Amino acid sequence: EVQLQASGGGSVQAGGSLRLSCSASGFTFDSYAFGWFRQAPGKEREGVSCISSQGMTYYADSVQGRFTISSDNAKKTVYLEMNSLKPEDTAVYYCALHYVPPGATMVVVEEAYDYWGQGTQVTVSS
Repeated sequence: EVQLQASGGGSVQAGGSLRLSCSASGFTFDSYAFGWFRQAPGKEREGVSCISSQGMTYYADSVQGRFTISSDNAKKTVYLEMNSLKPEDTAVYYCALHYVPPGATMVVVEEAYDYWGQGTQVTVSS
């Protein structure tokens, strides 16, 4: 059974930083991508960032330059370093995992992700 466990959320003031972590277990495929998504109150869930097992990364425009995604493949863990946080970053953040077939590339489309962790709340106050 594939399981993802996210941690690291919390409350900070605008301009502050947080680091989210997500540890995965129970999967054996070698080609995959981790994604971070978030859902603010009253809004749809949106893709924030993703990283492939080969190290390719993607960032949504809204977080480009402020967030950094990284991963430790040996530990099957993905991190999201969030700096210069803004009140609009307030949301429940979810980590997710999808298998990337040979010849394919990672995507940040929610429907592509088969495995999800529980959400972790990030609250940024002004």
